[in-house]
Amino acid sequence: MTAHKSKNLSATTVTAEAVTKSDIVVVIVPVLIDNQYNVDYQLIDAAVKDIASGIKKGTLVIFETTIPPDDTQHRFGKKIEELSGLRLGEDFYLAYSPERVYSNRIIEDLKKYPKVVGGVNEKSLELAVKFYKNALHCELIEVSSIETAEFSKIAECVYRDVNIALANELAQFAETKGVNMSEVIVASNSQPYSHLHTPVIGVGGHCIPIYPYFFINKGLKQGMTRLARTINDRMANYAIAKIEKELGSLTDKNILILGLSYRENVKEPTKSTTLLLMDQLTNMRSNVFVNDPLFTNDEIKSYGASPLSLQDKFVSEIDVVILQAFHDAYTDLSFEEFKNCMLVLDGRNKLNKNEISSLGITYRSIGNEKPKEEL
Repeated sequence: MTAHKSKNLSATTVTAEAVTKSDIVVVIVPVLIDNQYNVDYQLIDAAVKDIASGIKKGTLVIFETTIPPDDTQHRFGKKIEELSGLRLGEDFYLAYSPERVYSNRIIEDLKKYPKVVGGVNEKSLELAVKFYKNALHCELIEVSSIETAEFSKIAECVYRDVNIALANELAQFAETKGVNMSEVIVASNSQPYSHLHTPVIGVGGHCIPIYPYFFINKGLKQGMTRLARTINDRMANYAIAKIEKELGSLTDKNILILGLSYRENVKEPTKSTTLLLMDQLTNMRSNVFVNDPLFTNDEIKSYGASPLSLQDKFVSEIDVVILQAFHDAYTDLSFEEFKNCMLVLDGRNKLNKNEISSLGITYRSIGNEKPKEEL
């Protein structure tokens, strides 16, 4: 508000006009994938056209959006050059510096994480480095090419996806051996070269489930990158199979999913595992309910689910509860009002197992229990 009043900050919906007034343009327009896993460039292509119509000589354009390697220079830089008539690297400058922030703590992460920067040429890199030093005062990692900077961001996401998939695979195997995976992780990670992640009911959001396809669609057709995507997306199937093993048919069962968001304390449903769970449970003719304190009832309905308040008397009719996103609001959640609940599936291994079990409710988790025949 202070910056706006002092006229150091202004906002507009007219991109070309804003670009004309700017010496530096930072592009953070989202790039996602469609239902066939192809890259969806619609929004960013439109933004690039507007940039090209307003750009002037000497402007530095920095892309921070996560995009497939080569796109900054060969898709967007070339398009700006073509439409504006300016020469790339001479009349205007181009750099890439991946956005490396976590939803809900963006300002903190901007200061904490090193800023990777690559330029289309030496002058572009020099200008981008100067900008980030002055703007963020953070550590900088200058890389040898713009493609290296692009590649590094996707590699980060692939690493996390593969590691989570490994944890999920090991968790499923641990269950067959009666081994507690949470204990395994603590023990294994005490060795400094082991960095096992935590097994979970699924991987969502606008990063990890999406960006591996930027490599896959560029030629990385086989291997761990694609396999990890398959394993993590199938965790929803695995969770439902665990419930079916305990209860049999889920037809007409009242099932409550806690969390529409893909993860805790963030209002973001993109690629949420809840959507996969809903699709499967609906096909099984279950009655699916969703609770999420970050969304209104109408917002939850727009995703095809029936909203249910935890204060609603109908919670006593719920047969199964699935924890998908462990919001702070669920920290002190009591299951005493879930009179009819037969099973709680803790998809994040966060709930109080002893408290739930003491109410006569079966508790199940991901990787932290003995096989059914040994219980």
